Amino acid sequence: MRTMVTTMLDGIRWVLFDAVGTLIYPDPPVADVYRAAAQQFGSRLSVNEIRQRFAAALTANYSGGGPTSETNERQRWRSIVSHVINDAPDVREVIFEHLWRHFSQPQHWRLYDVVAETLSELRRRGFQLGIASNFDGRLTGIVDGHLALKLCEAVFVSSQVGYTKPDARFFRVIEKWLGIDPAQIALVGDDEGSDVQGATAAGWRAVRLDRDSKTRRSGTIHSLVELW
Repeated sequence: MRTMVTTMLDGIRWVLFDAVGTLIYPDPPVADVYRAAAQQFGSRLSVNEIRQRFAAALTANYSGGGPTSETNERQRWRSIVSHVINDAPDVREVIFEHLWRHFSQPQHWRLYDVVAETLSELRRRGFQLGIASNFDGRLTGIVDGHLALKLCEAVFVSSQVGYTKPDARFFRVIEKWLGIDPAQIALVGDDEGSDVQGATAAGWRAVRLDRDSKTRRSGTIHSLVELW
């Protein structure tokens, strides 16, 4: 197992990680936070209703690549919140601002198991580490609030890069900044489209993190431990 995954990183100088779903996750869960915020303003939506509406809104407001900016990302999340909490129209903006601030705070995000150990070991083995995420500027503060993530020397956020994964321009901007050949960069992520297909098309090495599947596939790991 270790030999197979080590081969995945042969010839790699930079190992970049997706953020949400790969390194970090929200705690408490998104649906619980939305419900608590909504209830303050009279919403009667249940956690299950919010969970379902959030999934639909996230899909409806995902471009699948293309230009973006801080303004665009903020507006995208405003639209998501409005769609999810639709029974408190008079205070949507207040709820949105509350949720925006909540998810900007490091204490509301947790590291997955073995993230700290994985980053430390990869760094010890000479890899340069970074994050490449479809997120907005809040991610910088979240990263700064977790000591283990400070081992990542570079944080690339789509709203600042100007494009979202899997847009080829997202990867080209990062390559230019790193100043190395695409074949020397690996992206570890949990999303087949944005992370794996996007990175592969750009000429990067792609490592799919699939914590739930029991099926072994080439280029897939089930735990970050398998990277070392």
